[in-house]
Amino acid sequence: MPDYVKTHKSDCLVYIWFYNENDKPLSIGEKMYEINENAYMNGYNWDAFFHYYLTQNAPGLLEDLDTDPEAGSYAAFYPLTEENEKKAERFAEIIISLIENEEKLYQIVREKGDDIEWD
Repeated sequence: MPDYVKTHKSDCLVYIWFYNENDKPLSIGEKMYEINENAYMNGYNWDAFFHYYLTQNAPGLLEDLDTDPEAGSYAAFYPLTEENEKKAERFAEIIISLIENEEKLYQIVREKGDDIEWD
């Protein structure tokens, strides 16, 4: 997994950590902000973006999902079950896919940025 995404299990939760201040996501976030000034990509706005993206593309991943965004990171978590472990893995894969295919992020911000409930 890239250094900007990690998954972790505790006794009762499975976490997805997205470190938005690592080099690659930080650079991408700056470009997203250039496209839409509401897209200041701190953890709170990544939360808004991921919620919008999942609603449109993978709504099942929102079931049981809770988030804890901060300025420099974004954490999402599910209660620990076998099904939710699979959801966490899928969500991490989506984050990686978006970051590794950043043009898709820019297109969404250009075309749908006004539909996203930015922080």
